[in-house]
Amino acid sequence: MATHEREITEAVDLCGPDGRLNPAAVGWSRTPLHRANLRGWGRTKRFEYWCVTTPTHLVALTVSDLDFLTLDAVHFLAWDDHGVLEDHERTALAPGLPLRPTAMPEGIAGSGGPYGADLAVGPERPARRQVRVAIRQDKDGGTRLSARALTADLRPLEVDLLVALPEGHETMSVVVPWDGKRFQYTSKHTARPATGTVRLGGRTYAFDEDAWGVLDHGRGRWPRSLGWNWGAASGRTDGHVVGLQFGGQWTVGTGSTENALCVDGRLSKIGDELDWQYDPAAPLAPWRITTPGSDQVELTFTPFHDRRIRTEAGLLANRTDQCFGHYRGSIRTDDGLRIAVDGLLGWAEDVRMRW
Repeated sequence: MATHEREITEAVDLCGPDGRLNPAAVGWSRTPLHRANLRGWGRTKRFEYWCVTTPTHLVALTVSDLDFLTLDAVHFLAWDDHGVLEDHERTALAPGLPLRPTAMPEGIAGSGGPYGADLAVGPERPARRQVRVAIRQDKDGGTRLSARALTADLRPLEVDLLVALPEGHETMSVVVPWDGKRFQYTSKHTARPATGTVRLGGRTYAFDEDAWGVLDHGRGRWPRSLGWNWGAASGRTDGHVVGLQFGGQWTVGTGSTENALCVDGRLSKIGDELDWQYDPAAPLAPWRITTPGSDQVELTFTPFHDRRIRTEAGLLANRTDQCFGHYRGSIRTDDGLRIAVDGLLGWAEDVRMRW
């Protein structure tokens, strides 16, 4: 399915000299090309979210600057056929200051690109609810992720992972324009091979030949309240390495989507909104995600765990159901290749934010 969106092939500034959205930045690219030269304070959101999955465990790292608040987090989940074995999340919050320069780079942290930079937040030896997260460019290429925290049951949690970026591997970057003052640049990476370990107390969890990194890189100026869907998955299925990247709600009416398939490193951009069918009151029931009017995406997502967040903290309100589970069905690439998706591990989420 051809996309109506404009493909960007050269480097571009996200904002003009007045801080408003640069019209030339609206479009999508197969590699990160935007410089997030954001200005002003109050509605600016900057974040890096990495999730690295295996068939039996995963870890997610978050570093975010919301202007009035910074939030850094680490989440570890392990399971087997009988259910969840370990579920630990530690979050560190701190107030933001209008005159404090942000630590977040204009490009993807640890990317080694022209706008990226290494990023490290939190104390070297965290205690209580503190979190240490570092995202750095590795000397051999790829992005090194590390984190330290102390779980609620007082076990040390240590992350040391390398997420590779194979040569020629395509990713999906897009600008979503609500208007000239409110817009979001997001770069979504799927199916990036990962290696390393997570240590929880006295146990080490390996990330090896079936470990995959997913990145959600965001820079923009957001409305006060907004809801969204996000679905992603990575792994091997039907003889191919497949990455799924799906979004919903927040892009409706903007002329842009964050929908794409990555098959063996090659991106197929989906320019139409997807049809999300699920029950928000029963997020652990199966979800259905399809492309209306075509057979490019025909998937059922079956969750086994809901990362449920309900927060009311002054300026910040968060209602999140991030469900982890497996995708089954089929997808079709731009060149007509049909792929059976059988048990691809990932997530689908329903989020409502006031921030």
